[in-house]
Amino acid sequence: MSKNGENIGIVGVGYVGLVTATCLAELGHNVVCMDIDSEKIALLTRGGVPIYEPGLAELIGKNRGRMTFTTALEDVFRQCEIVFIAVDTPPTFTGDADLSRVFAVISALPGLSSSHHILVMKSTVPVGTGMKISVELARQEINNIDYVSNPEFLREGSAIGDFLNPDRIVIGCREAAARQRVAALYRHMNAPVLETNIPAAEMIKYASNAFLATKISFINEIANVCEEIGADVAEVAKGMGYDKRIGSHFLKAGIGFGGSCFPKDVAALKQIAGNSGYHFQLLTAVIEVNELQKRRVVNKLKKHLGPLTDKTIALLGLAFKPNTNDLREASSIVLASRLLGDGAYVKAYDPVAIPDAARAVRGVLLCDDTLSAVEGSDAAVLVTEWEEFAHLPLADMKKRMRQYLIIDGRNFLDPAEVKAAGFTYEGIGRS
Repeated sequence: MSKNGENIGIVGVGYVGLVTATCLAELGHNVVCMDIDSEKIALLTRGGVPIYEPGLAELIGKNRGRMTFTTALEDVFRQCEIVFIAVDTPPTFTGDADLSRVFAVISALPGLSSSHHILVMKSTVPVGTGMKISVELARQEINNIDYVSNPEFLREGSAIGDFLNPDRIVIGCREAAARQRVAALYRHMNAPVLETNIPAAEMIKYASNAFLATKISFINEIANVCEEIGADVAEVAKGMGYDKRIGSHFLKAGIGFGGSCFPKDVAALKQIAGNSGYHFQLLTAVIEVNELQKRRVVNKLKKHLGPLTDKTIALLGLAFKPNTNDLREASSIVLASRLLGDGAYVKAYDPVAIPDAARAVRGVLLCDDTLSAVEGSDAAVLVTEWEEFAHLPLADMKKRMRQYLIIDGRNFLDPAEVKAAGFTYEGIGRS
């Protein structure tokens, strides 16, 4: 550990928690990682890694001397003055964020915090959570804990780079000393630090994700119009992207967004607005467009194949995006469910997510490779743009498929190459 390194606790060793812990260790800090999942902690202690993220296993191995793992919260507070909360905040049936895991940590604090601590919120929590936690700490007569909001902006598949080379670091706090000490954790990083109050820090996370989701739904709507008028959405997006006011990021048409952040955070922000008496009409449309976009793929299949009863459809890709095994809110799950509901047989292959898919996609035949998935199929749908799919074995696929239809749900393939191989090709918003 560097001479200036801190002892830092991480409560919750899921995706955000484990990446945060590993990268803080890479910055020279000692990190104590705590989770109630004893199997996960045992795996990490043995040198295993419970999630797939490029470069994470190697970085954990490099910094293992700075990382320890425990199931005891008291170990964290005994060794660390700065403690990050990185527990899951899944959506409830109303769309609100479930803060039960956050407040389970707060409820366990009495007796653990005899010395002064700084509690840093890394979990995505609704605006107002900091105030609720402050009220709860006061109710429990805990006056030796400062609270800091430090939202994460990690993208699955590139999380290590996002952490170590961020666009910005946001720190919301009332106490200047605590804010400065948390900012010092990142002092060797070349990124602007925005110091603000807690509600603004909480809102920045939600507003950022909601805006990016809005861009995705917007370009998908443009794609749908392009299909009607004979324009190519890829060219339209390229032309839009040259405008510096718009930019090219998140202007890629497809079958909708998924994952652990966008769907949850957009719904939560809509609910936050609703709870305050404001109807967030734009986010209502963003959510609706995203759901309808998946149905359009089914309609494309019906256009070419007719009724889908007894048809076999191969899904290429299951994870919500490449370079992750995360299936949360993945388009593949919704698509598979709709296809099965229409009486189709569904087969699927994913380079990484197959081991986790059996629990997420019931009734789907999971395959070991692309050719096994398309064997006997009437159509193949590219769902996740894994690099492996950039150059499909089209000649071998044609020998194995019953009908020669490819729906490119991410506009990832070369249409000319697919058509030259004898396939009918249809993308999203492409003429």
